[in-house]
Amino acid sequence: MTAFGLAIAAQVALIVISFVYAAMSIPPGVPWLAGMAESLAFGIVTLTFPAVGAAVLLRRPSNLVGRLLCVMALGWALANAATGFANHALITREGTVAGGDWALWLSGDSWTIVSSQGLLVLLMLVFPTGTLASPQWRPIARAVAWWTLITALTTALAAGPLDDFFGLGIDNPAAAPAPIGTLFAAIAEPLRAGGLVWFAVAAVSLLLRFRRSHGVERQQIKWIALAAVLTVVGISATIVLLNSAGSDGSGANEWLLPLFIAGTLSPVMLPIAIGIAVLRYRLYDIDLVINRTMVYGALTILLGLVYVGSVVALGGLLRPVTGSHDLAVAGSTLVVAALFSPARRRIQGLVDRRFYRSRYDAALTVEAFRARLRDEVDLETLRADLAGVVRETLQPASVSVWLRNDNQVE
Repeated sequence: MTAFGLAIAAQVALIVISFVYAAMSIPPGVPWLAGMAESLAFGIVTLTFPAVGAAVLLRRPSNLVGRLLCVMALGWALANAATGFANHALITREGTVAGGDWALWLSGDSWTIVSSQGLLVLLMLVFPTGTLASPQWRPIARAVAWWTLITALTTALAAGPLDDFFGLGIDNPAAAPAPIGTLFAAIAEPLRAGGLVWFAVAAVSLLLRFRRSHGVERQQIKWIALAAVLTVVGISATIVLLNSAGSDGSGANEWLLPLFIAGTLSPVMLPIAIGIAVLRYRLYDIDLVINRTMVYGALTILLGLVYVGSVVALGGLLRPVTGSHDLAVAGSTLVVAALFSPARRRIQGLVDRRFYRSRYDAALTVEAFRARLRDEVDLETLRADLAGVVRETLQPASVSVWLRNDNQVE
């Protein structure tokens, strides 16, 4: 088996191990799906990255993006499996199982720095071609690699307690002896904060690529940009849901769990977008996807606000009469249903006029031509008008119109 096959097999095995430990750590009385929701969602996300990486390696073996995706996912799978064992050993078994502190160390910031920061920055620097935008970016790529190595080592060997794991305050079992360990602890935090700088630099690299690109490469960058925005929205919504449910999940209920799972799964869009971009499958659908995302995203927010406002307003008016909110909920649902189609058309027009002006103008031109077509009888005028419409809407290199008249081509 190749090294690549071994890496994929190791990721699958680590994910299965994390599932087992997550199932063993479910508190009594908690439904199985609720207890496994986070592990299942993380497992799906972790498997999607190497799956896309494998597809890229098979179709584009020279593209560095595929290798980076696989290595990143391997680091996440390892850290997640270690977290599951640490939770089982230190919390469920209350420290009676040996190795919990080392598992907690293995799941800590060191692997996160390598997988979620250093490799992700490098992925942004080489996306979508697998190479840097220009030779001038090579020193930056080397600096990112050195920063990742130094930050991971200082974090792994820093003296002091590990991350606050349920308030246990477990000391780092791999801490370097004093005074080196103390020095590492002092510089590790500033080094980790520097990761934000590298992310900003990588974002600038993608922005410059987009401004200089055209055709295929521009569409590829659009895919990853849309996926990044949707992922940030999904993760932010998940954080809000967790805060509303409480740190122990005591405030969770039946409707919160599906929303939490959906938010946790939102990072899946990143590897899917990368796969579409690099493999160029339905690449030019991105403009339609962005258009529909903007329209239905704005429509969802608008109708959600209308629904909440209607429930509150109608509930306040009808509650003295009905004694409940059922009639207000039913009325609000009808209002939202009635507003859906006209609101969608209105928002679609606004989006087209603001962000897709050429398409909007083309639609207006065609509509005006249709109106003139009903009254126009002169063929020469009609031919000139048709050629003008085609030239304005499609912008071809040349336009010719032939009209058949008495078996003659004019």
